Amino acid sequence: MCNHTLPLLGRLIVYILLEVILLKYDLVLLHAPSVYDFRKNALLAGPISDVVPSSPVFEMYPIGLTSIAEYLERQGLRVKIINIANRMLMDENFDVEKKLKKIRTRAFGIDLHWLPHAHGSIELAKIVKNLHPETPLIFGGLSATYYHKELIEYPFIDFVMRGDSTEKLMLLLINHLKNGTHHLGGIPNLTWKDGDTPVYNPLSHVPDSLDEFDIPGYRYTIKSVFKYKNFLDPLPYNGWLQYPNTAILTAKGCTQGCLICGGSKQSYKDNCNRKILAKRSPAKLIEDILFIQRFSRAPIFILHDIRQAGKEYVDEFFERLSKINLKNELVFELFQYANEEFFEKIEKAVPKYSIELTLETHDEKIRRYNGKFNCTNAKVIETLQSALKHSCKKIDIFFMVGIPHQDYQSVLDNVDFCEEIHNACGGNKRLSYFVAPLAPFLDPASPAFENPEKYGYKKFCHTFEDHRKAITQPSWKYMLSFETDYMTRDEIVRSTYESARSLNAFKLKYNLIDKKTHDEVNEKITRSLEYIEKIDEIIALPEQEKNQQLALLSKEMEEVNKYSICGKHELKWEVKKHYADIFSLTAIGIELLAEDIWINAKQKWIAYNKRVGEASKSRT
Repeated sequence: MCNHTLPLLGRLIVYILLEVILLKYDLVLLHAPSVYDFRKNALLAGPISDVVPSSPVFEMYPIGLTSIAEYLERQGLRVKIINIANRMLMDENFDVEKKLKKIRTRAFGIDLHWLPHAHGSIELAKIVKNLHPETPLIFGGLSATYYHKELIEYPFIDFVMRGDSTEKLMLLLINHLKNGTHHLGGIPNLTWKDGDTPVYNPLSHVPDSLDEFDIPGYRYTIKSVFKYKNFLDPLPYNGWLQYPNTAILTAKGCTQGCLICGGSKQSYKDNCNRKILAKRSPAKLIEDILFIQRFSRAPIFILHDIRQAGKEYVDEFFERLSKINLKNELVFELFQYANEEFFEKIEKAVPKYSIELTLETHDEKIRRYNGKFNCTNAKVIETLQSALKHSCKKIDIFFMVGIPHQDYQSVLDNVDFCEEIHNACGGNKRLSYFVAPLAPFLDPASPAFENPEKYGYKKFCHTFEDHRKAITQPSWKYMLSFETDYMTRDEIVRSTYESARSLNAFKLKYNLIDKKTHDEVNEKITRSLEYIEKIDEIIALPEQEKNQQLALLSKEMEEVNKYSICGKHELKWEVKKHYADIFSLTAIGIELLAEDIWINAKQKWIAYNKRVGEASKSRT
């Protein structure tokens, strides 16, 4: 090493240490609970989260947070994810303000991907801005994209990053905040303030390939535990270590036109300017699977129907799968009818797999109208029979309450169709059946939200502020942002519980659940209906008395909110075998951290030498 290099190296080390000491992070990403003060307010969330991994707090953060964090860290920035919702859920004494007060960062980011976070995200933003008034605050996500003009009017929100793929744009914005290297007007998709005047940059960054990003960024998540010395902050949801669900994303956008979906083809076009599907290549999907296998044996969800990307894509994916030692179960989503050839391909390439399909209704006409599983019931049964014939281990079938043209009796008739399916499939216990309401909100940007009267809806919530207030209502009946031409809010609630009770009896009849599970679900349904009636009475009371009565109900209702219309383990796969491998996680974390340190040191060395060279030229 040359003598003159040593002083430079010393200065570099000092520079790095000062940067870390004075400003620990470049970006801290926060995930808020659905309702910020859920720990003290009485809310009967009911079944709105029964068929997703997280609780009614919706503590599972969107996978986009990890891809943003991973991409920025790859460029030499320091990014931390804190799942505030999960920390609050895991510890009733967790002090949010104490946690946030000591953070030093160049910017904070809060996701507003799903609209049920309308209340929590705003309340968390207020707290952050109060503690760090000079630190920029950024919002992002599909719901933030839709309501960006409302959000930027809040005095505590500085930026809204729009679109479905914002990794590169976040890098431009953070570099602007760090170095002033980019003019805000030149950053695509950005909503910002020029003084007090909102500015809406064109939504023009819409990449058609996702291969450049880790989606989800599991490498980042594992590394961050060791890099930032906190095990709890980045956990995806409560209980993840006991049941570590993982997923890989095949695409952004959609080829389907479902009326009630904010992620439909038309919705993506209107909200994100996405006109074509952005795919993650089969080669990248295999890389993701191989990495997940290093730390977990839990099922891996293949998000979205892989057939959206075309036959060649599907064939390449299964061809590559067949060449690896696949150890995890894969779970495939189906949006439409699948023939026997498709399941033959899966069987040949995947040792163990399951499928999920949201059938929504038994009624063929309603399915055709809404766009999901647009085929006959005979074709639905044929799909299921083909899957069972070709070694499918588990099939989850979901029905929905509150869809267009569905009346009360049609909801109840779904259970009769479950029995028809079950008998046609020889009473096979690999079939599982679920019912859930379309709740709490009608998706913004969905055709039904944009043209409610055309598709048979009456909206109670229009603006962002409407939704923010609705999610704090004491019962999910009052949270519902809509009713239909066929059912009132009260009928949507009651038909959900009545069909759930009937489905519960059907499951016991065919030994799909045991007597204990059946009785527990029945008890929760009964208690839920009682609370619905109690809350209806309390709502009519004067404000002070109403709040007192709701506070008394709060603790009672807590247990009813958990799996209120189905058994706790019905959606799970062989629970005991899916504990995360702590030793593997540790080894991977240390490996990734060492790699990160080396890459960052090289990047800083290059940047420092560049500055020294420029300074030398300037003096010359």
